[in-house]
Amino acid sequence: MSQQTETTDLKKKVLATGIRVGTDMKTKSMRPFITSASPEGLYMLDIDITLAKIKSAAKWASGFDMKKVIVCSGKEYATTPIEKFVELTGASPMLRRFMPGTLTNPSLPYFIEPQLIIISDPEVDGQAIIEATNAGIPVIGISNTNNVTSNLDLIIPANNRGRKALATIYWLLAREILIQKGELKEDQDMKYEIDDFETKIEEEL
Repeated sequence: MSQQTETTDLKKKVLATGIRVGTDMKTKSMRPFITSASPEGLYMLDIDITLAKIKSAAKWASGFDMKKVIVCSGKEYATTPIEKFVELTGASPMLRRFMPGTLTNPSLPYFIEPQLIIISDPEVDGQAIIEATNAGIPVIGISNTNNVTSNLDLIIPANNRGRKALATIYWLLAREILIQKGELKEDQDMKYEIDDFETKIEEEL
C-alpha cells in the first residue's frame, strides 16, 4: 500500500470521529485553522493542518526523554486517552486539577521539572500553561476554534470537547511518536484502536 493511500485511509478513519468539528465561536488565533462553518453554525477545522500539526508535535516530543514529558488535563473526557497515551509512549500523566506551584515552587513535595508539557484545553489547563511559561517549559496544546492560544509553542487545532475526538487526537499522537521512535511502522497496527482510547461514560459501564 502506498503512503498516499495510507494517509487517505487514515484521514477517512479520523474524519468520522468529529475531530474537525469546532464550536460556534472562533478566536483570532484560531482563524488560520478554520475552513468553513457547518449549517448548524459550528466552525470546521482543516483536517490536513490538524494531521500535519500532530506529526510535527510527535516529531518534537519524541526528541525529549518521554518520562520528562508531562501530559495534563483537567477534562474528564481526556482521562482514558491520556492513560492509554502514556502507557504506549512512556510519558507521565497529570490528570484532573493542576496543583498551583507544580512547576514553579521547588519547596513543594509535588514540584516537578519536565522538559515538555502537553495540554488538552488552553482554557481548562490555563494554570499549567502559566507555570510552564514562567518556568521556560515548552507547551503543545490541543486547541478548539474558541480557544486563545497565546503561550502555546505548538498548536494542534482539533475538537477538544468530544470524547471520540479526544481519543482520536491522543491515538494519532501516540501512533506518530512510536513511528518517529522506530517502534512502529507506518503500515503497522497499534496495540490499541481509537475506541480503546475513549473515556466511557458511567451509563455505558
